[in-house]
Amino acid sequence: MPVIKAGIFFMYYTYILKSKIKDRFYIGSCENLTLRLEKHNSGNSRSTKAYIPWQIVYYEEYTTKSEAIKRENALKRIKNKIILQSIINKEI
Repeated sequence: MPVIKAGIFFMYYTYILKSKIKDRFYIGSCENLTLRLEKHNSGNSRSTKAYIPWQIVYYEEYTTKSEAIKRENALKRIKNKIILQSIINKEI
């Protein structure tokens, strides 16, 4: 069920970031893509600070947090960069 706070409808996102300096991807989920990217690029995220700056290369919208987390976990199980790039390019 979608989350509504103070009359505002909230979406959840599963996203893929790509480092602008290294051939690295990061997969996550959040409620606000803009704020999350800012956190990654400010160095406040331990797992991504070594590869700053990041850019969002792909995202999907979900109406529930559990759906977004489920998709995040599925994407994280993909270890092949070619398959991940195909998803980003919307080839599969």
